[in-house]
Amino acid sequence: MDYRDAGVDVEAGRAFVDQIRNLVHSTFRSEVLGGLGGFGGCFQLPTGYQEPVLVSGTDGVGTKLKIAQVLKRHDTVGIDLVAMCVNDVLTSGAEPLFFLDYLATGKLDKEQLTQVVAGIATGCKLSGAALLGGETAEMPGFYQVGEYDLAGFCVAIVEKSKMLDGSQVKVGDVAVGLGSSGIHSNGVSLVRKIVNDGGFAWDDTPELLNGETIGNAFLTPTRIYVKSVLAALKNGLEIHGMAHITGGGLPENLPRCLGTGQGIKVNPGSWYIPPVFTWLSQAGAVNMEAMYNTFNMGIGFVLILPPDQVEAAINHFQSQDIPAFTIGEVITGSGELVGLST
Repeated sequence: MDYRDAGVDVEAGRAFVDQIRNLVHSTFRSEVLGGLGGFGGCFQLPTGYQEPVLVSGTDGVGTKLKIAQVLKRHDTVGIDLVAMCVNDVLTSGAEPLFFLDYLATGKLDKEQLTQVVAGIATGCKLSGAALLGGETAEMPGFYQVGEYDLAGFCVAIVEKSKMLDGSQVKVGDVAVGLGSSGIHSNGVSLVRKIVNDGGFAWDDTPELLNGETIGNAFLTPTRIYVKSVLAALKNGLEIHGMAHITGGGLPENLPRCLGTGQGIKVNPGSWYIPPVFTWLSQAGAVNMEAMYNTFNMGIGFVLILPPDQVEAAINHFQSQDIPAFTIGEVITGSGELVGLST
């Protein structure tokens, strides 16, 4: 017997690396040293920093992968993978430098996984990060044929004196919410239960979704906020805090960017809630408390700013086709979010 008899095709793995080589190289920054294929990726720190701080993050895509695999559409989940990591490190005010992926599958399908890597490369370009390397593991018997899982890892950099850690936030600061592109990559297990238990098909086109199929609506990739936020900082916008609205929604994530002795009051109805959330609530009979505690409800990222910076912030993001809304303010408290209609 040999390795192929056990279900692992080493030659196919080598061919896959060759097939994605150009995708990876297309993301490289000037600081990347060497190419694809070494035991480790090498990256030279950018110049110009006095006290550089490296900020790292890791995440996955979760059960959204199940939808991609059922629909045999694999071009968006790679964007999700990058987005979930780079949006996290961005909250420190950090610029993503490089990204690595881990891809595990039951049987290597070059065409399928090339679509995945193409999405990862797209996400890296959207965030300015180099796709420095990765790992592809063929694991027969662990994953079924056609199944795969993803994890991602990124490293970012920020000047220590400019790092956001909650200490800059002041009572009276204003919360500006940036619109999401949909559910992003959170709450998908509930989405799948609503679809499956409700007898819906992924190619159904409910009236509330304006002719879009259910499958396409929930495969819409996570919005990447990196370049727009970094441009705002570079242009002098004074940002005191940031939050990435992921699992747990606004109630769990928004207070994470606050300082000691602070809470945040949110004004319900102050932002646009996309129809996909209305459809989920109605189709699954999900109450609003559960909706807000599961989904981003139309706000994917939040900035905390002084009141005199709000107008400039909203104009900046709207000019880049990112909806922006004044959604609340920082109050005296103990880390709680209040005022949200549930």
